[in-house]
Amino acid sequence: MAKQDYIARHEVKALAQTSDLAGALLVLHCWGTIVLMMTMFVIWPNFLTFIIAFFVISGRQLGIAILMHDASHGILFKSDKLNAFVGQYLLGVIIGVELNAYRKYHLKHHRFTQQDKDPDLGLSAAFPTTKLSLVRKVLRDLSGLTGLKLRIGQLYMTFRKSPADETTDQAFNVKSIALTYAANFILFLACYLAGYWWVYFALWLLPLLTGFQLVLRIRNIAEHAMTAKTDNPLTHARTTKANIVARILVAPYWVNYHVEHHVYMYIPCWRLRKLHKAMLRNGHARNMEIKNSYLDVFRTVVSV
Repeated sequence: MAKQDYIARHEVKALAQTSDLAGALLVLHCWGTIVLMMTMFVIWPNFLTFIIAFFVISGRQLGIAILMHDASHGILFKSDKLNAFVGQYLLGVIIGVELNAYRKYHLKHHRFTQQDKDPDLGLSAAFPTTKLSLVRKVLRDLSGLTGLKLRIGQLYMTFRKSPADETTDQAFNVKSIALTYAANFILFLACYLAGYWWVYFALWLLPLLTGFQLVLRIRNIAEHAMTAKTDNPLTHARTTKANIVARILVAPYWVNYHVEHHVYMYIPCWRLRKLHKAMLRNGHARNMEIKNSYLDVFRTVVSV
């Protein structure tokens, strides 16, 4: 089925329109939420406000990744220069991602989704799994083991290469690692100058190494675990309905509309809900992989 057959071409054209203003507001919302949560805990420091700030910030760190993802597709902003600059320097590097390397990796995922050449296949290959195995994964994420292993792996991949191997297409190189540390130092410096140096460690680095890893895992499971190994975007990806709590914690910026993204990857995230409704109006619901909640996803992927 040709992509233009899913909804009318004029609808696709309208939905694919990008906006510099919308992109800027999304980035401001994401970083503004993070700053707001940090400020809340500074003003009212207690266990409850810490837990709220920790998990909301973890979700917004995923939000940073989602917006960087749109920038890599060239759809966060209308301007290519803004997509390149903001995607790299205000979004990607702070979470350890180099935009150009990510783009090359991610487009390969779109081309070979759920096929042997899909670079993300390992994220969904372990399913179905047992409750015990899933609990172990969650504990590794929340304990920081997953995050530390990832960061150590990045450093190892960087410094084991010879200079001749160093290319801009590699996911991790000296330049990208240096940018990540520089961006994080700037964030630490901002906290220090505000008089709260410890906020960087408690409400940025700790969530980045723990809660962010968990929400990344939940996202990956929801998007492709136990979906069809075919070239049909209606079934090799999954859309998960998200309530307000899920949207705050694990599904920021319409990331839950993943079937829709695989069908039309050049439609910006803030229009995916409209795309979803258009596809339902055109009678595709019965053929789409859709779950009613993230809990339903886990009921599907956990065998015992």
